[in-house]
Amino acid sequence: MDTIITSTLLGFLVGMAGTGAGGVAAFLLRRPSRRFMGTILGLSGGLMMAIVCFELLPEAFEMAGLAIGIAGIILGVGLVTLIDMMVPDRDITDKKVRSNGYIRMGMLLGIGIAIHNFPEGLAIGSGLAVNLRLGFRLAFVIGFHNVPEGVAMAMPMIVGGYSRIKIFLATIVAGVPLGLGAFVGALLGEISPVLVSLCLSFAGGTMLYITCGELIPKSQDVYRGRTAAFGVIIGIIAGIVLSAI
Repeated sequence: MDTIITSTLLGFLVGMAGTGAGGVAAFLLRRPSRRFMGTILGLSGGLMMAIVCFELLPEAFEMAGLAIGIAGIILGVGLVTLIDMMVPDRDITDKKVRSNGYIRMGMLLGIGIAIHNFPEGLAIGSGLAVNLRLGFRLAFVIGFHNVPEGVAMAMPMIVGGYSRIKIFLATIVAGVPLGLGAFVGALLGEISPVLVSLCLSFAGGTMLYITCGELIPKSQDVYRGRTAAFGVIIGIIAGIVLSAI
């Protein structure tokens, strides 16, 4: 029960603080450069890739075998693909959209972020069910990754003239599903090691899709220079170091 409570509280904290910090950063930065945004997206993508490949998935394979782990990855990728097909993707740099369109764009991004946050919370909850070290590392990586998502969500609404308070609250609400996912992951972790392995690999599959299908490609779309690529490489190295400590 203590693990479930810890997971849930940590999930809510990481989710709301991550996207909320992104909303605050958007106000402070106002118009962040493409180089900055591309580098941050690449850095968070590389960091998440390393933690998933070198810690999350190996733990899942060790607990219940390769077949269960691969099945979880496929299920995770399949679900997040369906979600992406249902949630429209809008370019945050599209200058043709009017003010109300910018606000709508930010809301759509927020919905997508909120949906993606659930399986990320699942990773934290099931990770904590294995050991505190894995759970807290995942929480750190996911929280860091949520900051640029909060910025991406807030920027269009700032351009559209939306209230600062409402934008900040919207970014916080987008992080709530992460706490719910953490609760479910920890709850399933209390039942069976096989379910923990399935949760870890399922969350790993969704995080791989988000990293390979969104974060890294968008880091290159935002800024075509070498800096975004360096961000990915630095993120991977940082993730390897975190896994090795």
